[in-house]
Amino acid sequence: FVNEITTLRHHLGLKHEFVYKKWCKENDFTSILQKDVLARKALKAAATSQSTIDDHASPLPPKAHIIPYSDDLFEEAAIEWLIETDQPIASLEHPKFRNMINVAARATNGVKIPNRKATRRSIINLFKPRSMVGCTY
Repeated sequence: FVNEITTLRHHLGLKHEFVYKKWCKENDFTSILQKDVLARKALKAAATSQSTIDDHASPLPPKAHIIPYSDDLFEEAAIEWLIETDQPIASLEHPKFRNMINVAARATNGVKIPNRKATRRSIINLFKPRSMVGCTY
């Protein structure tokens, strides 16, 4: 004789599960076995929870804030460049500098400035005699 209901349910689930479930089906009775109760709770929780799109959506990369062009801003950048690189003031009036600025001004997606190694290679190729084109040092 057992007076604990949970112990009876536990015994029923372990020793007589098949017979109990058959009886529940024949008598239109809802099973009260622990795993059946947990399964119903999980099913109900899944049905009532709202799905999210977090797994499918990804955040957009931040857009670079580009300050619009102004003559004052260009003058400030040019003066900073003169000072930082110890250039003579006349550099801003040099035709090749002005040509470089005019070429860069036509860029629609910014300007790719070559690194030191690429610049060196371009200068060497520029002054290399045409007869030594296939020659390597």
